[in-house]
This record gives sequence, C-alpha cells and structure tokens, in this order.
Amino acid sequence: MKILNEFVPTRKFEKLAEELEGLVDGWNVTDSAAGFPAPSGVVVSCILKHKYPDKYVVPIFILHYKGSVEVGGLALASDVIGLDGLIVTMGDKPHFGEPIKELKSSEGARDFLRTNVKLKNLKLGCLLTSRRSVEDNIERVKGDWDFIYFMRLEDETFPMLEAVAAECKKLNKPIYAYFLVATDKNQKTMEMIGWPATATMDTVEEKAARLQGVVDGIIATCAGDAEGDKIMLQKLQKFRD
Repeated sequence: MKILNEFVPTRKFEKLAEELEGLVDGWNVTDSAAGFPAPSGVVVSCILKHKYPDKYVVPIFILHYKGSVEVGGLALASDVIGLDGLIVTMGDKPHFGEPIKELKSSEGARDFLRTNVKLKNLKLGCLLTSRRSVEDNIERVKGDWDFIYFMRLEDETFPMLEAVAAECKKLNKPIYAYFLVATDKNQKTMEMIGWPATATMDTVEEKAARLQGVVDGIIATCAGDAEGDKIMLQKLQKFRD
C-alpha cells in the first residue's frame, strides 16, 4: 500500500520534503489547518509535484476559505500541473473572518468544477468520517467521486472502514485511511484536533499490518511531532508496495 505523509506547509516546506522524500510515496497537503493562514496547499502541492513527479500529491481543498472563482482557478492550476487529485471539503471555519459559503457543499463544488470549470483530468475525492453511519458513508462512496479518504480510524471503527473499503473495491475507487499516531510530544496537538489515535509509536507496525489489503494507502502523521514522523515512517517502510 502507499505510505503518504500528512504535510503541513511552512516556510521551510521544501527542506522538510527533501528530508522525507525517500520515506514516502507521496504527500497529503493540508490547507490552512484549523483555519490559520499557511502557505497555500495547492501552490505547495504544485511545487512538490513539479519537483517530485513520481510522488502522489493531493492537497485538501477547503471551500470555507475560497470564493467560486478562486476554487475554479486553483483547481485548474492543479489540473494543468498534473496533481493526483483534490480532496474537496467544506472544512474548518477560518480563524479570521467569516466562512465563505458560495459553494454550499462538497458535492456542489465537485459538480461546479466538472460542469462549469470543465476540468479535464483532475480527480476529485471526498472525506468520510467514522462519526457518520456505515450506510451514510457507503451512500456517499457511490456518488460521483473518484477516490475516498477515511478519517477517525481506531480499533472500534475498523469494521466500518472494512465495509466502506469493500464497497470502494466494487466501484474501483481507491481509498486511503488517515493513520494518526499518538506520541509523548503531540498530546496537546491531539487534544486540539480532537481525533482518536489510530496507533501509538509502539503499535504502528501492528496497526499498519491490519490495513494491508484493506486500503490502497494510509496518510500517516504524528500530528505536530516532526521527529516522531521520521521514526514512524521508518517503521512503515516494510508496508510500501
């Protein structure tokens, strides 16, 4: 399976990418995480894809921060550069200002991009959460999405992921699961995110082994613990295709 890293852009994002390049199959790039301004996820993704064309690069695309023209423009740039996709979501509210609600749903934005903006090759994906029922998530998978990301994976929600992944396999839609690792250094970040941990550093390999053959890849992160990311990714090397 693909081992992706959750990539939070900073001013030094190119240096960080160089340090991780040999350990990952690609990056999932955040978009002003928690609503705080950060280097554009799409811009950073385009630079990464240009520099590492063989890597899988997909940015999160938060609609609450963008008007319709910007949504279209950034998606077209992603299409032209050849990004592997966009994950379209309403996302968090901005820390400054008010949410932009020109496009009122992920599905509405998806249809706008395909019908009005006329994307040619760019794949569009959606976020699923274990907070929704299995039935709701499977119904969403059946929608006009090209690929799927699954959030909030823990032992209790693994059966839900298996059911959703089985449906994705029937529909020939790739599915990736967030793989959030708790460490001694990221406790405050974990509290802020509010997600359950998928694994601890001691159980990384055990939990990853359980996902082999179920998902096409994982989005691995120690959420705020950069050194932890490197240790975790080393542990995950045996699971790369």
